[in-house]
Amino acid sequence: MRFYAISTGISATAMITVWMAAWWITEAVDIGVTSFIPFILFPLSGVMDAGSVAMQYMEQTIFLFIGGFFLAFALEKWNLHKRIAFRILLLTGTSPSRVLLGVMLTAFIISMWISNTATVIMLVSAITAIITLDHNYNEKEHKKIACGLMLALAYSATIGGISTLVGTPPNMVFAGFMEKMYEGQMAITFTRWFTFAFPFSLVFITAVYFILKKLFIPEHHEKPLPLDYIRNELKKAGPVSNEEKWLMTIFFITVILWFTRTGLNFGSFSIKGWTSLLPYGSFIRDSTVAITMSLLLFLIPSKNKKGEQLLIWSDVTRLPFRIILLFGSGFALAEGFEKSGLATLLAHQLGVFNQFPEWTLLLAIMIMVTVLSEFASNVASVQLVLPVLAPLAITLNADPLTLMVPATMAASLGYMMPVATAANTIVYGTGYVPLKQMLRAGLILNLTGIAILFLLVHLLKF
Repeated sequence: MRFYAISTGISATAMITVWMAAWWITEAVDIGVTSFIPFILFPLSGVMDAGSVAMQYMEQTIFLFIGGFFLAFALEKWNLHKRIAFRILLLTGTSPSRVLLGVMLTAFIISMWISNTATVIMLVSAITAIITLDHNYNEKEHKKIACGLMLALAYSATIGGISTLVGTPPNMVFAGFMEKMYEGQMAITFTRWFTFAFPFSLVFITAVYFILKKLFIPEHHEKPLPLDYIRNELKKAGPVSNEEKWLMTIFFITVILWFTRTGLNFGSFSIKGWTSLLPYGSFIRDSTVAITMSLLLFLIPSKNKKGEQLLIWSDVTRLPFRIILLFGSGFALAEGFEKSGLATLLAHQLGVFNQFPEWTLLLAIMIMVTVLSEFASNVASVQLVLPVLAPLAITLNADPLTLMVPATMAASLGYMMPVATAANTIVYGTGYVPLKQMLRAGLILNLTGIAILFLLVHLLKF
């Protein structure tokens, strides 16, 4: 066995990582507070100077997160997300199995673009109304249906978030980490993420529908559930407003610009991205698009609210600053691994994994991250494992994406515990979801998600 001299910087980085991991997992203090640790301790321990650390806290990927939230705030302000959600729910039908499908499709589609938490908060009142209005089921059947619909809401929102780069914070953490660690050589664009993550999400959400239907929808009972609340809410909303039309236009243009920024490859032919037409197109990122389109929201005047724009600054003051700090601390930690030499040391020490087949290691990583995400935030889970997986990939002479993409997606597979995700917490808090049922359904979904992800990693190349 070879031994390597461990410098003060390596020791300090390792200790800081352990400290942050302990606070992230136990939530001894708020995750935003934990985020300050690298900024304080990296300069004190000689790993990086304060200026270099500070730069990590405003890495360009963070602006993708900010721009995405601005668009989401605008959708919420003018209730466009509700109109879309209620339309989908009404289109699917009134039988329990069809309402289940409607809830899942709605949460899945909406959470691709706005936060999973916001999606669940928006829809939980509508689902509660459906459950509490007059129905034709006995108490036992009603409880099962109620539990199934609430779990479907939480799980579908989380799965939908996996689909897009802006759908959930771990995806953006991963994109930022790859940009920083490999200096743009392995850039994770919106299109690149979507072409792998969306097929997984689509297969997974289909499997989840049949699992939840089997577990919670009474067999041979298709008596209709009342959707009066949703019809009344749509009537209150009235015709589509001028502001909603502007938002739909901006939203679709944003998505198109994200998909076409770097071009599309169809095998036999390819289409160049629009950035290739610009003199400095290589400088543009998905975050540039997000902020540019968000800026329009602050410039286009509202017709219904004179003197206001589609979005004003007071609308965005609830931007989750603690999550921005959490992102920054993760990027700082990754930079610390590189600057201190801890990444190189780990690459040497992890050589023992060469003797294991790659598939067993991949499966172990997905299981480990999934279990970790049941107790720690999915962002913290990703930030803890990515700096370790980068040197491990070097040791195994493997494509880093083969390990890191499944690990990132596995962080969104926490379905068993009420504390695993905010979506789980919200539906558990309604009182319609017994812990036993969440544990049972969550375990089945965790195993199903890991199995589907494992198969797709081998079938589709990221």
